Amino acid sequence: MKTVRFRRTAESSFAGIALAGLIALSGCNFAPPYAKPTAQTAAAFKEADGWKMAEPKDDVIRGQWWEAFHEPELNTIEEQVTLSNQSVAVALANFLAARAVVKQSQSEYFPTVTASPSVTRSRQPSSSSGSSARSVTSTQYALPFDASWELDLWGRIRNSVAASSLEAQATHADLGNVRLTMQAEAAADYFQLRALDMQKELLGAAVLAYQDSLKLTQAQFDAGMASDQDVAQAETQLNTTRAQATDLGIQRAQLEHAIATLLGKPASSFSIAAKPLSAKPIAIPLGVPSQLLERRPDVAATERRVAEANSQIGVVRAAYFPTVTLSGSVGFQGSSLGSLASGPGLAWAVGSTLAQTLFDGGKRQAVTEQAWAGYQGTVANYRQTVLTAFQEVEDNLSTLRILSEELQQQDAAVESSQRYLTLANDRYTSGVDIYLNVIIAQTTLLSNQRTALNLRMQQMTASVQLIKALGGGWDVSQIAKATTP
Repeated sequence: MKTVRFRRTAESSFAGIALAGLIALSGCNFAPPYAKPTAQTAAAFKEADGWKMAEPKDDVIRGQWWEAFHEPELNTIEEQVTLSNQSVAVALANFLAARAVVKQSQSEYFPTVTASPSVTRSRQPSSSSGSSARSVTSTQYALPFDASWELDLWGRIRNSVAASSLEAQATHADLGNVRLTMQAEAAADYFQLRALDMQKELLGAAVLAYQDSLKLTQAQFDAGMASDQDVAQAETQLNTTRAQATDLGIQRAQLEHAIATLLGKPASSFSIAAKPLSAKPIAIPLGVPSQLLERRPDVAATERRVAEANSQIGVVRAAYFPTVTLSGSVGFQGSSLGSLASGPGLAWAVGSTLAQTLFDGGKRQAVTEQAWAGYQGTVANYRQTVLTAFQEVEDNLSTLRILSEELQQQDAAVESSQRYLTLANDRYTSGVDIYLNVIIAQTTLLSNQRTALNLRMQQMTASVQLIKALGGGWDVSQIAKATTP
């Protein structure tokens, strides 16, 4: 009869636990319904007038965007940045940690089961009286298993899981943003370095030309056709240009070191062979402004954190309601290891606990207000991030538009400077003008050539920054499965 009663009691307990589980699954959820915050977007980019319009299946920059520049060495650098950059490694570690937090939150869906086996040896005096009474020494073995399970009646656990999942998705977008930032920085540094190589080449050619001018001036001085002042001017210009060429080495070395750091390598173990800038700006498809919200990883990260803050409101609201915890224990006790598994040594218990905070001095209300304020802050941060994204696109579009016009004007200035130098040389060799006019013409041409080259470098850098502002090859769909192990 005892056995039958025990079985019925256990069956009733398990049925009660199953029923409680069903109630927990259909419990309340006090998180507000989430809707993506609205953000103002224009119908088109202001500076996109005359820009490359998106063609079918060509409305975004895809994958390895740097390959569009057709620079094999840049391709190699970018691949190494993706794999070895330490800032990217930190962002990846943060994402993996956030994904582990999701698993921690999900573990609350299940009971917590613990085991605490023990062996106790004790000595007690005998209960018999008389001089022959002796102490009794005994050993007690115990093998208990305890389980507890909090029912998620009010959605606290579900909202905690949702919040941690959304944070993992946000850190995944952060990873994409860091990776894109490092890639864009590497590309910009690379093009600046190549522009310096071209400037070095340009100054080297000028040095050769000025050496020829010095020889000509010296010969005319020896023939009595030029003054010693002309020779001094030619020497000054030659030495100044040589110094300028040498000075470029500082900037080039610093850029080379910066690229090495981006690659995760010591600066002393990395070098790039000199080669003049040959890449050209590429036609960058813009799409429509609303697509920017799906293509910028920083925008996606801030939006995910808005959703996370929304779920946190549900977590703190659940604190107003009682916590129901199911608990149970089963185990064996005996005076020897062999008796642990025997029927008399079995002990068990099941029960439940309801806990409700009756007074907390307004703590829950304050925590709830804090959660709402945090949510409003994330909404404002999201909208500011969107505004900044549009600003960066417009900034780089206007930069490229103005640079294109300025380059045409500067190329015309270089052409007229070259003509001016030819005329000055002719007039000097024929004895019509003084050598100072040649110096002025040479200096003007070199200055205009360097300015044109700097404008081309700015154009390449702005092209890279525009690609970065448009999100590179990133897309919000990349975080859809971010929390999947």
